[in-house]
Amino acid sequence: MATDFKETERTFAGALDRPLSDERLPQVAGVRAGGTERLDAVYFDTPDLRLLRRGVTLRRRTGGHDAGWHLKTPGDNGSRTESRLPLAAGAAGRPPPELLARTALDARGGSVAPVVHLRTRRDLTLLVDEGGDTLAELARDTVSARVLDGAPPSSGSAVAPDSVDWVETEVELVDGDTDLLDAVEAEFHRLGLDRAARQSKLAHALAGRLPEGADAGGWTPAASGSAGSPAKSDSVGEALTGYLRVQATALRTLDPAVRLDEPDSVHRMRVHVRRLRSALAAHRRILDRAATDPLDHELRWFGKVLGRVRDNEVLADRLGAQARELPPEGHPAEVAARIRSWSGARYREAHRAAVRAMEGRRYFDLLDAVERLAERPPLKGRATRGRAEARHMLDRQRRRTARRLDQALDTAPGPRRDGRLHRARKAAKRARYAAESVSPFAGRPADRLRKRAKGIQQPLGAHQDGVMGERALAEIAAADPPDDGSAFGLGILYARQRADAARQVRRAAEARKRLAG
Repeated sequence: MATDFKETERTFAGALDRPLSDERLPQVAGVRAGGTERLDAVYFDTPDLRLLRRGVTLRRRTGGHDAGWHLKTPGDNGSRTESRLPLAAGAAGRPPPELLARTALDARGGSVAPVVHLRTRRDLTLLVDEGGDTLAELARDTVSARVLDGAPPSSGSAVAPDSVDWVETEVELVDGDTDLLDAVEAEFHRLGLDRAARQSKLAHALAGRLPEGADAGGWTPAASGSAGSPAKSDSVGEALTGYLRVQATALRTLDPAVRLDEPDSVHRMRVHVRRLRSALAAHRRILDRAATDPLDHELRWFGKVLGRVRDNEVLADRLGAQARELPPEGHPAEVAARIRSWSGARYREAHRAAVRAMEGRRYFDLLDAVERLAERPPLKGRATRGRAEARHMLDRQRRRTARRLDQALDTAPGPRRDGRLHRARKAAKRARYAAESVSPFAGRPADRLRKRAKGIQQPLGAHQDGVMGERALAEIAAADPPDDGSAFGLGILYARQRADAARQVRRAAEARKRLAG
C-alpha cells in the first residue's frame, strides 16, 4: 500500500546569485547547506499527456533520499498529495498496479508509457528554526531532460526540442507554514527570482508538446467546491451547486479506492451516486431536464453496477454474523463456511464486473458529465429564488414519501407489500438526500425532514435486508448441499429473516406519523 504525503511547494525560474539571508523570513533562525543529490527519474504518461493535463505526474526515481515510485495529484490551496512505493513494487520498469489504479480515471483508459527522462543535480539549502528543526527546503535544481518515444509530437508550428536543460529553484515546506512560503517568495522576488510558468519539471520539459490552452492544472476540488459542506448560499441554485460539487469531488476521490477494493469504498461511492440522482430528481423544477435526464440515466446504470457489489457485501456481513450465533445443533461453522463460499464468489465476480465497467468509455463519459454538472449546473430562472423555493421542494418530497408508505401499509403482507415497502424506502432516502442538498440554506425544515426521512428509511432497510436474506439462503441451500449438517442451520436462519419484520414495519409506521408534523 502506498504511503501518502501532503506536499506544499513552489517552483521559481532560475536560481539566486547570492546566499539567502534569514533576516526577512519569519520563524527562520538560520540557513544551512543541505548537501547535494543526483536524481534520475523517468516520467510516465499517455501518448496525449492526459495525466499532465490534469495536474498529475507519475515517475520512477532513482537516487536521492526518496528513491521509488512517486504519484503526485493536485490538492487544495496549492498543495499536492504524493503517494510513494518502493522501486521493487514496479515489475520490469512498469508502474505498480496500485499507482495505475490511482491514475486510471485521469488516464481515461489510456495506457501509460515513458515520456521523459530527467537527470537532476540538486543542491539543498535548509531553513531551520531556533531548535535546529527544518522549516523548509530550498533546492537549486540543474535539470537535463530528454523526451522519449512515448511523448507526443510538437503541438505548434515550431518543432519542440528532444532535449532541454534549465535551472530552477524549488521551495518545499517541511515544518513551516504558508506564511513562510509567502515570505520566501517575496524575498525571491526582491532578489529578481519569480515563480516559474510551469510548476512541474515534466510540464517544463514538454512545454512545446502540450495542446494549446492546456495549463497542466487539472480539475481539482479547490476549483470546484470543497469536499466538505457547501459554502453559504444566497439562493436555492447556489445551495444545489455547492452540494453537486461535493458529490462530484467524492466520486473522483473514491474511484481508485473502488478499483483497489478498499473497505467500504463501494458503499460510499454508491451513496454519492444516489445523492446525485436524488438532487437531480428533487430539484427538477430548477434544472434543465433536457440536460440532466440523460445524466440521471447513466448514474442509474452505474448505481446498479455498484449495487451488485454492495448487496453481496451486505448479505455476507448480515448472514455471516447470524450464522455465528446459531446453536451447536445448527452447525454454525459449517453454515458460516457455506455463506462465505457463496457470497465470496459472487462478490469477486461483481467487483470484477464493476472494475471492467470503470475501464470503459461509458464510465469515463459519465464522470466527465458529472464534472461539467458540478462546474456549471443547467439552472433555470427559478434557481435564483430563496428559501421558499427550497421549502416547496422539501414539502413535495415529504408528501411523496408519505404517499408511498401509506400505499405499502395498506397492502396485505406478501411479495406485493414487500415491493411497495421497498419503493417507500427509496422515496424516504431521496427525501433525506434532498434535504441534505439544501442544508443549512433552508434552515430547520431541511434538518427536520432529513431526520424524519431517515427514521423511515432505516427500519424499511432492515425489512428489505430480511427479504434479500431469504432469497440468498434459498439459493445457498439449493446449491449442491454438502453432507455437513448445515441444512438445518440454514433453515433456522431462513426463519429468522422475517422474525423482526413486523416490528420494523411498525417502526416505519410510527415514523410516518412524525413525518406529517
